[in-house]
Amino acid sequence: MPQLPQVIRGFSVTFFSMFKKVTTEQYPEERDIYPPKPRFHGRHQLNRHPDGLEKCIGCELCAWACPADAILVEGADNTEEERFSPGERYGRVYQINYLRCILCGLCIEACPTRALTMTNEYELAENSREKLIYEKADLLAPLLPGMEAAPHEMADGATDQDYYLGNVTGLNQLKAVSE
Repeated sequence: MPQLPQVIRGFSVTFFSMFKKVTTEQYPEERDIYPPKPRFHGRHQLNRHPDGLEKCIGCELCAWACPADAILVEGADNTEEERFSPGERYGRVYQINYLRCILCGLCIEACPTRALTMTNEYELAENSREKLIYEKADLLAPLLPGMEAAPHEMADGATDQDYYLGNVTGLNQLKAVSE
């Protein structure tokens, strides 16, 4: 029986592990025992420009890049009465289905305006399927001081190019660009 030493070695591993201290994490009560790393891919977030206009231009590149087909984007044209983003278009409908999403980050790489990023939020469990389909309102970044919720006009004297270059610093504030 040449296999007997291997069997004894396997049983010894099992036997000695029975006497080791068990590490139990009390997860819901004790959170952030091991916080996520800074580059952790968690829940998605739709970003805003410093004045509150949305960065999403409704190009649908994130939906095309998604291998799990978890993103739905429907673009629409901005009008002078209702401007949601500095460009010609904006994402009228934006949904991410977290029942399908594999949190791979390919949508982030595909976004030309850095409108879509991922946060460190990892608690995405819900008790119903409908709550795991995040709408645009759920994904939009919160309004910071100095921002105004869209729709509103672009900053005075600004073009969409100024927004994409980062020259708009707040509501009706355009950074002086020296040429």
